[in-house]
Amino acid sequence: MSNSIAPGELKSRFYKVYANVPLNLRNEIVLVLDKEPISWSVAYIEIETSSARAEQILTELEKLSII
Repeated sequence: MSNSIAPGELKSRFYKVYANVPLNLRNEIVLVLDKEPISWSVAYIEIETSSARAEQILTELEKLSII
């Protein structure tokens, strides 16, 4: 994770951005993680369930200045 941003803060920022993504764009790829495409919808599920990849997804989205 980013040194200055707490995990809960990244999660909160993700939810705020996700809420503003139009429904028809939520199946679009937002990042590629370990050569696997991650859509907004997949990212949401991973983060909502606190999966093993959730932290990595949040970190990458923050690095890309998406959240």
